[in-house]
Amino acid sequence: MSVPRERQPYSTADSEETSKTSSSEPASEMGDYYKDIDVSLELDDLGASNFDGQHHLSLPPRPRSTAASSRLPQYDDGSEADKGHGGAASKAADKDAPAKSLWQLPPADLRNFSLLCLLYLLQGIPVGLAMGSVPFLLKSKLSYGQVGLFSLASYPYSMKLLWSPIVDAIYSRRIGRRKSWIVPIQTVSSIMLLWLGSHVDTLMEDAENHLGFITLVFFTLVFLCATQDVAVDGWALTLLSHANLSYASTAQTIGLNTGYFLSFTVFLAFNSPEFANKYFRSVPGDTGLLSMSTYLTFWGWVYLIMTIALLFGKREEKTRGDARTGKSGIMDVYSAMWKIGKLSNVQLFVGIHLIAKFGFQANDAVTNLKLLEKGFSKEDLALTVLIDFPFEIIFGYYAAKWSVGDRPLRPWLYAFAGRLGCALLAQALVMCFPSGGVGNGYLLLVILVHVLGSFMSTVQFVSINAFHTQIADPAIGGTYMTTLNTVSNLGGQWPRVLVLFAVDYFTRADCEMDAAKSTADQLDTFVPFSCAKQADRQKCSAIEGAACVMKVDGYYIANLMCVAVGGALFFTVIRKKVEYLQTLPLSKWRVEK
Repeated sequence: MSVPRERQPYSTADSEETSKTSSSEPASEMGDYYKDIDVSLELDDLGASNFDGQHHLSLPPRPRSTAASSRLPQYDDGSEADKGHGGAASKAADKDAPAKSLWQLPPADLRNFSLLCLLYLLQGIPVGLAMGSVPFLLKSKLSYGQVGLFSLASYPYSMKLLWSPIVDAIYSRRIGRRKSWIVPIQTVSSIMLLWLGSHVDTLMEDAENHLGFITLVFFTLVFLCATQDVAVDGWALTLLSHANLSYASTAQTIGLNTGYFLSFTVFLAFNSPEFANKYFRSVPGDTGLLSMSTYLTFWGWVYLIMTIALLFGKREEKTRGDARTGKSGIMDVYSAMWKIGKLSNVQLFVGIHLIAKFGFQANDAVTNLKLLEKGFSKEDLALTVLIDFPFEIIFGYYAAKWSVGDRPLRPWLYAFAGRLGCALLAQALVMCFPSGGVGNGYLLLVILVHVLGSFMSTVQFVSINAFHTQIADPAIGGTYMTTLNTVSNLGGQWPRVLVLFAVDYFTRADCEMDAAKSTADQLDTFVPFSCAKQADRQKCSAIEGAACVMKVDGYYIANLMCVAVGGALFFTVIRKKVEYLQTLPLSKWRVEK
């Protein structure tokens, strides 16, 4: 066996070393190591996508071994001629060189690429609402703590690992392995969207009393999307030819980001009366160009039409008999998860994932809401996110180039410190909010700080996912990647509720009468009360002569606490442990057979 070296595992030297090892070791020993290679191919179908808010820049899959490639499922291009030749066309496609650009894809690959983009886009629509637009709309009616409760609706994307083995192992062979899940999930989603479209206005109007139900509805929608994501990730492995398989991640990036972009930036802008009055109307109105009800109804019908077209218009290759389906297949995957979790290095890495994002929580979750509360318009916020969108794609490209070599996590460490600095810059922007209204200069500052923060966040996201790709055991690659990405998502979700409640807890605001605008009787009879919560603030504004006076803004305290805790963790624990983990050889990340 080769001697482990104190270097980052994913290097040219390692590739040569692996090649030598494979040729020199006894066949029986190598056979034992790869005795589960068939399982790895099935487990890879679980998918390893990581959707953390609006950053979703997937990385191309790692090259598979020759043994693995020969056992990949047939290329599912819907061509009966190919299937009639026993998969000969599929094998020929695997031998072809990959397309140099998206537009050079073969016609069948291009059609299937478009299908993947559309399926991922449909997933991004409810996710963009749950993680983007709805919290902003609820903030005008609820406290930060209540908005934090609604954030629970986004948790399924951070927990899909728990049920992904079920999606992979249970299906109808007549309908198709992936369509068995995608078709019913999209059908239920379309029904929910159509129903919600006819009731959402009533629910949002009295959001405080309906908060639990609103959260449950969007939790269910995101759960369906997360489940569909597992099925679509698996289908991508057979929809595209093996030579062009890396374009599956491109489809995922385009589709999910576009869906999120439509449901957050575009919807928020066209839902804003100010945006419509400023750019589209000669006579001002009280409503936006696009209501939540109309938007949900439109996508409900799109979901339904797409589901019908998918059911009758796209054939999925029939799955051959497989001993790993059903209960045995599910147990295989859960067993692999357990083995991964027992690795000491993985346990340390999981611990870092769970604490690493705490320092950014107040900035990520509250800063934009605080800007809106101060008077920043929704159309200006939409413009800020719109400008940020193309930068994310560019940043992701360069971040992927930086995250190679012996120290792939070094960009992640630099960006960690940068994000802490961006959190302080964002707080300074909120503190310096102009009392006379937002001008072009202040808007430009907000855009610059937002783009800078997005740059740091994207570098961290791409760098950590590149490291996941490098260390994942190829024998159980899908499960390994999904485990790490799920924990990474969870690390950004669990502190958010606590931080939002902390903002309310530290906020001190009182409703007081203005002596210059009140009569003596009003001053004598009025009893001051707390207006820290949004409902109390609205109650105060409805009283003639009264004003809500902010004594202590809990956002500032919560953000400083997050940055302080994040900085302390970074300099005392995270930096040293991450430097250690990225020097470990590949053998330290392997699961014992």
